[in-house]
Amino acid sequence: MSSTAAALSRRAALARILPFAVYIALLVAAPALREALPAGWDNRWLYAVQIAAVLLVLAWLSREYLELRPLSLSRRDALEATTVGIAVFAAWITLDLPWAMLDEPGAGFDPRSASGEIDWGLAAVRIFGAAAVVPIMEELFWRSFILRWIDTPEFLRLAPAAASLRALVISSVVFGIEHNLWLAGILAGLAYGRLYMRSNTLWSPILAHAVTNLLLGLWVVATGTWSFW
Repeated sequence: MSSTAAALSRRAALARILPFAVYIALLVAAPALREALPAGWDNRWLYAVQIAAVLLVLAWLSREYLELRPLSLSRRDALEATTVGIAVFAAWITLDLPWAMLDEPGAGFDPRSASGEIDWGLAAVRIFGAAAVVPIMEELFWRSFILRWIDTPEFLRLAPAAASLRALVISSVVFGIEHNLWLAGILAGLAYGRLYMRSNTLWSPILAHAVTNLLLGLWVVATGTWSFW
């Protein structure tokens, strides 16, 4: 690899790592940040801060994401991505089995007020972040970068369709164990990764991921199963 190609690859990798790293860093720092907040401040709004920070980083680095321009999908790819997104959602809410979890389910993100009424501002921010921001951030990291980088450091030169089965499996397993529902996560990673490889466009797994998270958010609000958030 020439020095120029190496520099371009490092720059492209950093552009895909940084939004994800900011999201994870704020997630890890959340307990400390909650402790530091003034009394009376609703710490659930920290999620809005987290999403805003990721959006700012994505906007700052937007020139690096050439594969996201133009924003377009064929009708066939859009239909396939939507179908995959629905299937992953169905798997996610049915695979909450004790052996398919890394840990006991927590309280999750509960947008209800003290009176038990849903704070629709909090719920809307949560759904927006999960359905509109997280899919772009995660697909840039897991599919655009990790999936191809496993095969070659010069990942930008590797067409999605040329990624290996080994890279698909490894990236999907690591993606899966990032989530408490590890089995559902692995299946989601395989589905999104295969979609990327079939369509050769990152917008396909982004759309599928967005559909999954949107349906999950609406289902959580409708059923009150906050642990899925």
